Amino acid sequence: MANGDSISIEVQDAKAAAKLEKVPMLAHPKNENKGWKKGIAITDFVLRLGALAAALGAAATMGMSDETLPFFTQFFQFEASYDDMPAFMFFVIAMALVGGYLVLSLPFSIVTIVRPHAVGPRLLLIITDTLALTLSASSGASATAIVYLAHNGNASANWLAVCDQFTDFCQGVSGAVVSSFVSVALLVILVILSACALRRN
Repeated sequence: MANGDSISIEVQDAKAAAKLEKVPMLAHPKNENKGWKKGIAITDFVLRLGALAAALGAAATMGMSDETLPFFTQFFQFEASYDDMPAFMFFVIAMALVGGYLVLSLPFSIVTIVRPHAVGPRLLLIITDTLALTLSASSGASATAIVYLAHNGNASANWLAVCDQFTDFCQGVSGAVVSSFVSVALLVILVILSACALRRN
């Protein structure tokens, strides 16, 4: 009987082992979470490059906006330049600072790709991205107000629209403002992505 019981137990163990082999291995939740976080980190890096290009493009376009209109003689001219208006000068400085910050933030973004669960770099990025977002939004808003006046003027204040004469200048500053708001939108997405990544910790 002892031999029969031993054989029966071995057969049952073999059947149980065969059933275990057929059961598929489930993915570890931590590995899934790591993959999700790495995807966010890669997206963050790509969007950061886009925001960098938009910010530097806005600063460069505004900085090169200049147009001169000759009247009567070459000695009597009207000129429109970005440095004639403090709002445009603030815009150039602010967008250049935002672009410089985005360059410096790229190594930290790479760290979040290599170490998706690292909280320190992600927390630093969300704080500094928020500051950059505030700076770019404020400079873009102030420049937008001046661009609106340049296009439409203000009859109540007797301010005339100048874009009928300085068309190239107005096209340049308008393009710079649009580019700045592209960087603002991308920075908003970056802040949201960082918040989502921190929440998943």
